[in-house]
Amino acid sequence: MVSIAASAVALGAWLPAQAFGAAPQTQAPRRPQLRFDGTVPTLPSPAVATATSSNWAGYVVGQPAVGQTTYTSVTGTWRMPRVQCTKATAAAASAVWVGLGGSTESSPALEQIGTSSDCSRAAKPDYSAWYEIVPAPPVPIALKVVPGDTITTSVNVDGTTVLLQIKNRTRRTSFTTRVDVESPDLSSAEWIAEAPSLCTSTNSCRPVALANFGTVSFSRAAAIGSTHPGTISDPVFGATMVQLVPDAGQGQWGNMAGLAPISAAGATPGPLTPDGRAFTVTWQENASAVG
Repeated sequence: MVSIAASAVALGAWLPAQAFGAAPQTQAPRRPQLRFDGTVPTLPSPAVATATSSNWAGYVVGQPAVGQTTYTSVTGTWRMPRVQCTKATAAAASAVWVGLGGSTESSPALEQIGTSSDCSRAAKPDYSAWYEIVPAPPVPIALKVVPGDTITTSVNVDGTTVLLQIKNRTRRTSFTTRVDVESPDLSSAEWIAEAPSLCTSTNSCRPVALANFGTVSFSRAAAIGSTHPGTISDPVFGATMVQLVPDAGQGQWGNMAGLAPISAAGATPGPLTPDGRAFTVTWQENASAVG
C-alpha cells in the first residue's frame, strides 16, 4: 500500500475481507504482449469464486487450484463513468483500472493504470487519468478524459520492465510509459472499480467514501498467464468476483484532510458475458455482502 502523507488519497492494493493465498514472486522471461485490439481464444467458463473487499469491486484472476501462473499482461476497456456529486458526498472518490499483482495482503507490489471519477471538496466532478507502481504514489497522466469517453488500458511486463498504456478511443489520444521495477508482482491480473484509500506516513490505509459513479461497463478484458492468452473466465486461470463492501473499521479516517465521512456505499460486479470478456460494476448506496 502506498506510503504517503495523511492528506493525500492513494490507489493501491486490495484490502480484503477474504484474501487469496499468497503466490510466489518470480521474474518472467520475455512474454507475448496483448495489444489494444488483441484477440484471445474463448474457452468454456468454469465456476467463478466470490470474495469481498473494502476497496475493490470487479474480477481478479489469480492462482489456479493446480500449478502456478505468472501473469505478464492485462488489458481492458471501459466507458468513462459520470460521477454524481452532492454536498453530502464532497471529496468522495472512485477509480477504474486494470493491473497486475496486489491481490493479497502480502503482495509486495501492484502495477496499474486507469482513470478517476471524483468529487472535489466543493462537490464538483473531477476526471483524470493516472498510473501507479505500488508502493510508489500515483503518477498523473496529462490525458483528457470526460464521461462517455471509451478508454482502453494495458499493463505488460517483460522481465523488470513494466509497459503501461492508456488510449482514449473517443478523442484518439494515448499515453505510453515504461518503468523499471525491481520485483514486479505477477501473481494476479485485475479489472477493478476502486474506492481509493487515505494513507498515513506509517502505511496505515483506509478507503474513503466511494463516489457514485453509477455503472461502469468493462469490455475487451484479457490477460496472459504463463504465456497462455485468455479471458477472465478462461479455465486455465482462477477467476474471483470481488464485491466492495465498506469496512466498518474505517470510521476514524472519514473526515481527515477534508475527505467525505464514511458511508455505506459499495459496488457489486455483474456476471461475466459468455466469452468472459465483459461485465459491469454498479455503485450501491447501501452495500452488503451477497451470498
